[in-house]
Amino acid sequence: GEIPSIDYDIFISSGGPGDPFEGEGEQWDNDFCDLLDQIELHNRINENKKYGFLICHSFQMACRKYGIGKVIRRKSTAFGIFPVFLTKEGEADLIFDGLHNPFYSVDSRDWQVVNPDADSGHKILAIEKERPHVDLERCVMAVRFSNELVGTQFHPEADPTGMKMYLLQDEKKKAIVANHGEQKYDDMLSSLDDPQRIRLTQQVILPNFLNRAINALQEA
Repeated sequence: GEIPSIDYDIFISSGGPGDPFEGEGEQWDNDFCDLLDQIELHNRINENKKYGFLICHSFQMACRKYGIGKVIRRKSTAFGIFPVFLTKEGEADLIFDGLHNPFYSVDSRDWQVVNPDADSGHKILAIEKERPHVDLERCVMAVRFSNELVGTQFHPEADPTGMKMYLLQDEKKKAIVANHGEQKYDDMLSSLDDPQRIRLTQQVILPNFLNRAINALQEA
């Protein structure tokens, strides 16, 4: 995969699906981690900062790089529309300004980040819903790595129209029904028409990130 140069001011990275360890030690993986290092170094010594937003697979790779908890494979694929719960740090973070707590997002993952290290210096902004019937820790859904670099496990860019087409595919329907039941599948479909769910998430998070970054760059 081709990695952009450090010459840009704003970076948004997604990628995947896949194993966040698969490319470890390969050139493209090294280049990705090197770009994060370059952004960090630039921001340490310059007043005009560079900004990054990491989504899903890129988020998992960054958590692996920075040692934020354990990046592990799930027992089964998570796919669908689910509530995301903000922590106290998340409620105070500007990228979520305008969202409810919890808010709803599109989640698609075979891997996840759990057991975050409280001493890592990074801020855990959001976690997944509590599942009382399952003896598993709630995974990390958003992290602020620095003032300029943030990441989410979920997909803030997902739009209701595209997601509806995806959910109506037979393969996806069968997978969701098998893992969550017919009622949950029907709820996901109906939630796509709710302007307070993923449409609101799409309209808030990335625009907030971009507005903050662009305003800061213009003021620098």
